[in-house]
Amino acid sequence: MTVERLGLVVHGGRAEAVEAAGVVRAWCAQHGVRCTDIDVWHDGGRRSAREEVDAAGDPDLIVTLGGDGTFLRGARLAARNDALVLGVDLGRVGFLTEVPASSVHAALDSVREERISVESRMLLTLRASRRLELPTDVEALMRYGRGPLLPPPQVRPDCEVDAEWGIPLDVMALNDVVLEKLSRDHQVSVGVYVSGRLLASYSADALLVATPTGSTAYSFAAGGPVVSPRANALVFSPVAPHMAFNRSIVTAPDEPIGLRVLERSGQAAVSIDGQLRGVLDPGDWIGVYAAPRRLRAVRIGPMDFYGRLRERMNLTDAPAAVADGTPAPLWSVTTPPPGDMAHLTLLTAPAGPSPAP
Repeated sequence: MTVERLGLVVHGGRAEAVEAAGVVRAWCAQHGVRCTDIDVWHDGGRRSAREEVDAAGDPDLIVTLGGDGTFLRGARLAARNDALVLGVDLGRVGFLTEVPASSVHAALDSVREERISVESRMLLTLRASRRLELPTDVEALMRYGRGPLLPPPQVRPDCEVDAEWGIPLDVMALNDVVLEKLSRDHQVSVGVYVSGRLLASYSADALLVATPTGSTAYSFAAGGPVVSPRANALVFSPVAPHMAFNRSIVTAPDEPIGLRVLERSGQAAVSIDGQLRGVLDPGDWIGVYAAPRRLRAVRIGPMDFYGRLRERMNLTDAPAAVADGTPAPLWSVTTPPPGDMAHLTLLTAPAGPSPAP
C-alpha cells in the first residue's frame, strides 16, 4: 500500500521506544513519508481523537512503540480515522503488539510492499442517558500517576439523539467499557440488561463489557473467559459481585448490554479502555454495543494467539501429564489439509515442546 502520512505514538518513558522512533522517522525520510508524533502530552493535556488525527493530517498508518497501553492509545486514533495500526512490542505481557523493536524497519518495508494481512477487530461504542463528564475533584484525584486525562466524549454527529434511546457518544473501545464503584466502602448497584431485557441487578465492585480482544485484559483478571480475537461477541463480567451468580455472560454481537445505576446506589465511574471518561449518578445508564466501525490491525505473519497465550500467561503442563509423555504435533505440518478441513485456520507450529533427542 502507499503510505503517505504516518502517525507515531511513542511511550516516551522508555529509552528503547525513543530509539525505535528514530528508526521510524529515518524510514519515513527515506521514502518521502510525512511522520507526525500524535497523542503527545507536552502541553499538559490531551486532545480528542478527531483533533489528533486532524493535526496529523489524517495518517494512513499509525505506528505505536510501547506495550499494550501504547497500542490502545494508537488504536483510539486509528479507529477514528479508519487507518491501519501497527504495534511495535516493547511491553512485558502484551497481546496486542505485532513486531519486536528490532524488526520495525523490516515491518514498515512489508507494509509498503503489501506483504501483510489486515486483521479486523471488534470495537465497542455506547449511548448514555446523559453526556459523560468528570467532577473537578474526581478529575484531580484520578490524574495522579496516570498522565493527562482525555477530554469528555463528544456526541456523535452522525447519530440521532433521542430522549428515550439516549445520547450517542463518540468513543471507541478496543478492550472494554467498565462501570465501577467510586466509594471504597460501598459497592455499586446496577441493573444489567441484555437486548433490553433485565438479566439481573448486581451489587459489585465493577461491571465490565469486553470485546474478544479485551478478554485477556481486565476481563481475564475478573475471571472472564479467554475468547479468540477473531470471534464476534460481547463478554459481560461482574467484579466481586455480592451474589451467588458470579459467572460471565457471552452475548452475540447484535445483543447490546445496558447498565443502569440503581436509585439508592452510590456514584459509578465509567472507564473506556482503562481511561476514566465520566461519572454516573443513580438513575443514569449506559448502553454498550458493537460499533459499526472495526479496527484494522497490521499483521506481518499469521498470529499465533494460542501460542502467545501459553507464553504470556506462563501456562505449564500438569505434572501428571508430563509424566505420561510429550505431545507431538496434532496434525501434519508438511502436507496440505484434506478437503473437508481446507476452510479451517491451522497453524503449522507444534502445540507442545519438541521431543527430547
